[in-house]
Amino acid sequence: QKDDDIEEGDLPEHKRPPAPIDFSKIDPGKPESILKLTKKGKTLMMFVTVSGEPTEKETEEITSLWQGSLFNANYDVQRFIVGSNRAIFMLRDGGYAWEIKDFLINQERCADVTLEGQVYPGKGAKESDKVKNKTKPEKGKKKKDADKNSEGIKENNRATKQRDDL
Repeated sequence: QKDDDIEEGDLPEHKRPPAPIDFSKIDPGKPESILKLTKKGKTLMMFVTVSGEPTEKETEEITSLWQGSLFNANYDVQRFIVGSNRAIFMLRDGGYAWEIKDFLINQERCADVTLEGQVYPGKGAKESDKVKNKTKPEKGKKKKDADKNSEGIKENNRATKQRDDL
């Protein structure tokens, strides 16, 4: 073996071969089980929103308590504050993300957790926001604008103009 060769475990994540997926462990009734297996061993980030109107210092303290609890449960989580009420939790092994999400949404001050594009409301969410598993709205044209454009396209979708009778 050459001295220049890098061991597989020391390679950057994007160059490592993916772990084999055991399809016998997938529950067809739970699409999350597929995500758990495909994210296993990969770095994953989740956004966490703290309820109320916390200052950045309060958000730091609350999320620090959550991180400490997760650390005590042997979850390797790094935390980054990204706003006065938002934090990113970075996991070295994305396979544990859904267990961590379940812990976080049961915390009193957790408004919501965003994981893989899905928003999961927490205990601290307002009643109006507690729509289970809502997906983030896509940014784009509004339906009214799209309808107007499609009508205009239908009218102008002729190869030649109609002749006006004089």
